[in-house]
Amino acid sequence: MDNPSTADTDSAIETRGIEPVPDHERRGRVRELFPTWVAANISVLLLTMGAALVVFNRLSFWQVLIVAACAALVSFGMVGLVSVSGKWGGAPGATLSRATFGVRGNLFPGAVLWVARFGWETINAVTGAYAVLTVLDLVFGVKSNTALIVITLFLFVGCTFLVSGMGRKALNVCNTWSTYLFGVFSVLVLGYLIATIHWSEVFAKPAGTTAMMIAGIGTIAAGGISWVPTGPDFARYLPHAASGRSIVGVTVSGAGLVVVPMVLMGAVMAVASPGLADAADPVSFLGDLLPTWLAVPYLLTAVVGMLLINSLSMYSAGFTAQTMGVKLPRALAVSINAVISLVGGLLLMLVAKSFLGSFITFLTLLAVSFSAWIGVYAVDMFRRRSRAVRYDAAALMDTGRSSRYWYAGGFCWQAMVSWVLALLTGLAFTRCDWFAGPLSDTPVGRYGLAWAATIVISAVIMAVLPAPRENTSATAEQNAEQNAGQNAGQSGLPAEHTERVTV
Repeated sequence: MDNPSTADTDSAIETRGIEPVPDHERRGRVRELFPTWVAANISVLLLTMGAALVVFNRLSFWQVLIVAACAALVSFGMVGLVSVSGKWGGAPGATLSRATFGVRGNLFPGAVLWVARFGWETINAVTGAYAVLTVLDLVFGVKSNTALIVITLFLFVGCTFLVSGMGRKALNVCNTWSTYLFGVFSVLVLGYLIATIHWSEVFAKPAGTTAMMIAGIGTIAAGGISWVPTGPDFARYLPHAASGRSIVGVTVSGAGLVVVPMVLMGAVMAVASPGLADAADPVSFLGDLLPTWLAVPYLLTAVVGMLLINSLSMYSAGFTAQTMGVKLPRALAVSINAVISLVGGLLLMLVAKSFLGSFITFLTLLAVSFSAWIGVYAVDMFRRRSRAVRYDAAALMDTGRSSRYWYAGGFCWQAMVSWVLALLTGLAFTRCDWFAGPLSDTPVGRYGLAWAATIVISAVIMAVLPAPRENTSATAEQNAEQNAGQNAGQSGLPAEHTERVTV
């Protein structure tokens, strides 16, 4: 009879949930992360964001290049660093953070990250649906209407749900092929732009201010920051011997390979069509800028890319849902996100007046909400750099008082205080379409550095507070009981008799 764990690892559909991956199943390779982070960035929204850097931030071509490179390095550098903890603990980030915040305390930042992920999935679902509508218009002349919007969005979210439900192996295969396809068509689009764009106009754009460059880095980096807590999800099948530096390098290079050229292409396109920066539909402009023979396959590839982005996001969201106490298998837990993405997408496509305004506002709030978690988790992870104090697999799954990560009433007060204060301060520095914090007129607020300040504040507070004390006595008792049971099995005596003899 096959070992269930082995069967699960080798099967096409992954059934493992939030429980840590046993060492004998850790057969992943670091290079598998490369297509994952390429696919996580295949979004035409990067073109719109690149255009916004030229139209609204008034940056030159070379400034956009610097902004895109810095944003990819900073945001996905953090993704790579936090991913190393997935190799240490063999569990998703939502589960590992129980060791940081406590088994009960983890529910609060987990809830915030879960809600923020709803918005990210909704934005991507809407963009994918717009891409499909544009293809239908270009190929068949079918114009968008309310019924078609509903059908298209429903099909896109449904496909996302199916792919994310299949699990890690299916995602790896899809990511690899989408990387190849997207690479080919991106090269074709880039070649077309090189041949047709008036480059004298592109390079004639005057340079913008340093403040606008810094703000631009924050806007582009927000997408990468949203992936930081989920980095361990894709590294948990890596063996302990996997190189941490390689994990960071592959993560940054995979993301940068897409982010930098896509943002630059958007900046170049903005010269020919400045309106794409604030278009109600963030995709249809490609049908105007590119010939049909190139626009259609490129958009279809982009649809696949955005479907995979949402699949990766929902894959991780399933873990978050299970950590929050949703009593469903991971594949079914993602259905919650799918339903919310569908409802939110319909509101954004049928009711919202400005897609870009909603998108930039969402990115701003997204970055702050994720940054508070990042600073606290990073300090806790640094303290666990010694293998002797790394994650306890049994304790991660124990949500009772006997858990090593029970701390005080299930809360690590140091982590909770750091997270709450940093989150509130970060929002105070934030200015967006929906509100302006009381500190938004300070240099931090004007430069769009609320996310960076949030990371620093949460990390500093966590570092200066007394180091948390884990409930190691309960863990020792559990280990003693397990050892007693093993000894009893080997000696043929009942466990109770063995304990009396040992005493």
